[in-house]
Amino acid sequence: MAYSISNSSFLLSRPSPCHKTSLTATSHSFLSLHSASTARQFSSLSAARIRRGRVCAAVAIEKEVPENERPETFLRSADPAAVSTSVRARFEKMIRDVQDEVCAALEAADGTGKFKEDVWSRPGGGGGISRVLQDGTVFEKAGVNVSVVYGTMPPEAYRAAKGNAGADNGGAKAGPVPFFAAGISSVLHPKNPFAPTLHFNYRYFETDAPKDTPGAPRQWWFGGGTDLTPSYIIEEDVKHFHSIQKKACDKFDPSFYPRFKKWCDDYFYIKHRGERRGLGGIFFDDMNDYDQEMLLGFATECAKSVVPAYIPIIEKRKDTPFTEEHKVWQQLRRGRYVEFNLVYDRGTTFGLKTGGRIESILVSLPLTARWQYDHQPEVGSEEWKLLDACINPKEWL
Repeated sequence: MAYSISNSSFLLSRPSPCHKTSLTATSHSFLSLHSASTARQFSSLSAARIRRGRVCAAVAIEKEVPENERPETFLRSADPAAVSTSVRARFEKMIRDVQDEVCAALEAADGTGKFKEDVWSRPGGGGGISRVLQDGTVFEKAGVNVSVVYGTMPPEAYRAAKGNAGADNGGAKAGPVPFFAAGISSVLHPKNPFAPTLHFNYRYFETDAPKDTPGAPRQWWFGGGTDLTPSYIIEEDVKHFHSIQKKACDKFDPSFYPRFKKWCDDYFYIKHRGERRGLGGIFFDDMNDYDQEMLLGFATECAKSVVPAYIPIIEKRKDTPFTEEHKVWQQLRRGRYVEFNLVYDRGTTFGLKTGGRIESILVSLPLTARWQYDHQPEVGSEEWKLLDACINPKEWL
């Protein structure tokens, strides 16, 4: 039996008011787009508090305001980095261009489906654009979201994330740490079991010096990746996808593809199942050990590679004949997708724990999924081959 999860509700325990910590995360999509780094910061912070006997923290999320039109930029007018030549401005332009390109390509491939768009802003600055195509001819559900956000994090989180680099200056007491984050995040779930699911996410994060701590270092980093989750292995498709990822990586550093492929295999691991979510791709996080311009170029190249990596596969497989048995297996694999996102994905779990906008946080989930008691594919079957590749990651190139 397939279960609809698009309208699931979740009961979250609310922290008690003791030792309240305020995070003004000026974006609901921040919780899913940028939390790979930030969720780890707050996990470290929470662990430190538990060790000190302080076991609770509250995070305040500023409510979004619906907008009727897309602004030219979500950068604050008073932001010194709002000039078009800044990394902030160029990254925002890149992710918005990619959102337009990907959505146009998906609508063309679908034929009938159209994206619903929600534009929103925050009183304190920043905002985002959420787009979802649902129940199309080709796509069951496709979400492509961008956000540009401003906020503050507690100084403890800053120090937990950056070690000595985030230490107080000269013993002065640090105040809240202002941050900026921008990113694009997308998950695409086709209807046909022979057409793979795709996920991609590219983000940029900056912190300013903590308030009341002159001279403390600013920090910045990039993160992201693109990964493929098929229900059936069509080797030609998987090789095409990985070849595009390698091509993007090799333009900047030949060590990137093998390094980031392994990182992807390790990150998308469903520990309680002992298997990966899919057949991998690339994944990287906290990247600031190269020139900033080089990494901006690398993130741009990767994001621009989504359409050539994915659309040719969709065009080949969207009309492939399939049986009810094929659909059942796809739904079982979708169940694994749900398990990873709700149990292990740092962005999703952080968002659920901190009261973010549920529709944006859970946009990655498929409309339907399936859990069947003790399902075991027949050894040697096509389903078994997919499961074996998820348990034992392969080199596709």
